[in-house]
Amino acid sequence: MIKTTLLIMAAGIGSRFGEGIKQLASVGPSGEIIMDYSIFDAIEAGFNEVVFVIRHDIEQDFKEIIGNRIEKVIPVKYAFQELGDVPEGFCVPQNRTKPWGTGQALLAAKGLIENPFVVINADDYYGKEAFVKLHDYLVSHSEKTTDKYNICMAGFILKNTLSENGGVTRGVCEVDGSGNLSKVTETYEIQWKDSRLSALDEGGNPVNVNENQIVSMNMWGIQPEFLDELERGFKDFLLHLEKENLKSEYLLPAIMNQLLQENRASVKVLETNDKWFGVTYQEDKKSVTESIQKLIKQNVYKEKLF
Repeated sequence: MIKTTLLIMAAGIGSRFGEGIKQLASVGPSGEIIMDYSIFDAIEAGFNEVVFVIRHDIEQDFKEIIGNRIEKVIPVKYAFQELGDVPEGFCVPQNRTKPWGTGQALLAAKGLIENPFVVINADDYYGKEAFVKLHDYLVSHSEKTTDKYNICMAGFILKNTLSENGGVTRGVCEVDGSGNLSKVTETYEIQWKDSRLSALDEGGNPVNVNENQIVSMNMWGIQPEFLDELERGFKDFLLHLEKENLKSEYLLPAIMNQLLQENRASVKVLETNDKWFGVTYQEDKKSVTESIQKLIKQNVYKEKLF
């Protein structure tokens, strides 16, 4: 039997825990946080272990709030993403204060992950359908048959991923006729304005988006050998880093897009009609809590998950 892993990127959680930390905001009737529902859905879909990517300074608090509880229902491992974790021969630029992004988060788990895995954000609710589709794809495509990396991605419909309280960042996707990703472009401040969608590109210029476009929510299904590619790519990223750009990040959408343009990866887009929600803004907590209550009334979840 092929085992699978759920990797949760949670290093962005602040060092002070409480109501102000969006990833740890209680949204369920028994104190559940968004991560609880993702883990529950992953277990139901067939995942066999969870790897949390956190920072050393929040380890004790994180374990007390969620880790110790989750390890009673599924095996748990911890990886640590730190600013100073750079390859030999490189150093952290002066005045750099934050880790290096989602690519480095996955790289932090190298050595811990031996199975096909799905990576998600800690503060996003994805729905059951995506976990099932990605799990089943990983299991049925675990053997490497080409020189390309065989990756899958949950494809959400843009209108199902918007916040009522402000703009969001999404990876806007171009999908070919075979259901494969051909390009993904990080797009910013996507929101409804005057009954139409507005959005900005990386440079802050207006761009057109369609409410029915497929977008990435950083939910990727990946084989473990891909971590070797990330390791090589991180060195190249640091080698070409502009010293004056202290906020530049090694990000999964950009990594995937580069591999696609170089014809070194194939990314199957597995579309889902589930509605995303998350606590992007403090005001989102109320609507997330209401959404969870609605799902409980529909018997999607129990009052107490674990």
